[in-house]
Amino acid sequence: MTATPQWLRVHRGSAPLVLSMPHAGTDLRGLEGRLISPWLARKDTDWHVPELYDFAAELDATIVRTDISRTVIDVNRDPTGQSLYPGQNTTALCPTTTFDGEPLYHVGREPSEAEIAERRALYFDPYHDTLRAEAARLLKQHPRVVIYDCHSIRSAVPRLFEGLLPHFNIGTNDGRSCAPTLTRGVNALCKQSGFSVVVNGRFKGGYITRSLGAPEAHVHAIQMELAMRSYLHEPPNVVGEADWPPPYDPQHAAQMRNVLRVVLEHCIGFARN
Repeated sequence: MTATPQWLRVHRGSAPLVLSMPHAGTDLRGLEGRLISPWLARKDTDWHVPELYDFAAELDATIVRTDISRTVIDVNRDPTGQSLYPGQNTTALCPTTTFDGEPLYHVGREPSEAEIAERRALYFDPYHDTLRAEAARLLKQHPRVVIYDCHSIRSAVPRLFEGLLPHFNIGTNDGRSCAPTLTRGVNALCKQSGFSVVVNGRFKGGYITRSLGAPEAHVHAIQMELAMRSYLHEPPNVVGEADWPPPYDPQHAAQMRNVLRVVLEHCIGFARN
């Protein structure tokens, strides 16, 4: 068996739940000299998601995450380069701008098509191969498996969406990536929490959810995009290097963690029953 690369972190559990954390990494793989600013390159990280979900190991869930920054390659984009949200602003497989449209690379230092293909082979493919392998492993033990894709984003990103994002943004590729009963259950739990919630709004699930969700094959994928104010002390205005990212505050995150625990327990119950 091929050894797991050091940048790919896998915690194996036996519950029928796989957590994917594709955007929590900050490793720029030596690109700093080509980038305008390492801070800009890490600006759109899903900050502190591993800490937020660290209780998942207690639930015997499997956790797959990459240390590689989404600036190097975004493992939640379509590898062909096709937009997941046609007509809307988004970022590419190997982004050249931030969510706010700021350039990431010095002029002429952007990745070539050959380099993008190399990054895909080095980082994208192993990440997806691992998710598929873990789901297949768990399907040998359980009637269903849930792949729960963990994300977070700043609450206000005008270039991507209008206004303030709801706290919970549940994505199921418009109902195609998981059973309706799972969506309804997760939605109900989020609503009961008092946090705001939307299903298949601005975020319908990225490539992980869309490519791996196959209810007919007993693999149910759901994306959870959290507005960062739900668990971080998020600045109310435009973020800068002096105030971003904020430190993780367990006390501030406690309410959200409690809801997420119940949501993950529900996912496990759905898969087992």
